[in-house]
Amino acid sequence: MTAFLATAMLLTAGRADDSSPIFGVKIPEGYRQWELIAPSHEAGFNELRGILGNDVSIKAYREGTLPFPDGAILAKLAWKREPSSEFSGAFVPGHSTTVQIMVKDSKKYASTGGWGFGRFIDGRAVDQAQHETCFACHQANVKDHDFVFTRFAP
Repeated sequence: MTAFLATAMLLTAGRADDSSPIFGVKIPEGYRQWELIAPSHEAGFNELRGILGNDVSIKAYREGTLPFPDGAILAKLAWKREPSSEFSGAFVPGHSTTVQIMVKDSKKYASTGGWGFGRFIDGRAVDQAQHETCFACHQANVKDHDFVFTRFAP
């Protein structure tokens, strides 16, 4: 296979192999099949959001385990909020805006509370400057909840 063909295949696959600067976090395979932890809303964003978790994080949420164990992975998916054409006043997901990933590895990410962060648009990691804001926000707001904003929805 030529280098050109390999590069073209990589780009058409959405660059899911792209890793975040600073942390090296990638979008995990199969994350769309993970269990829903909770919906999410942040003022100022016209988005629908859902937080998914791998088996390790789901078990920790159900058992009330803090800090989260190594191997826990959280994924926040966000879509533009679009009016439903079938039901007035309802909204449906539009185009995807971001995928954000948190990976717990207390040794690898010791300097950031044990968490590595990845923020992706169209499967590609955003720049280093955006990643530099991740831990600071979590540290300032949710240090006492193992740096995790999301609570398990009953």
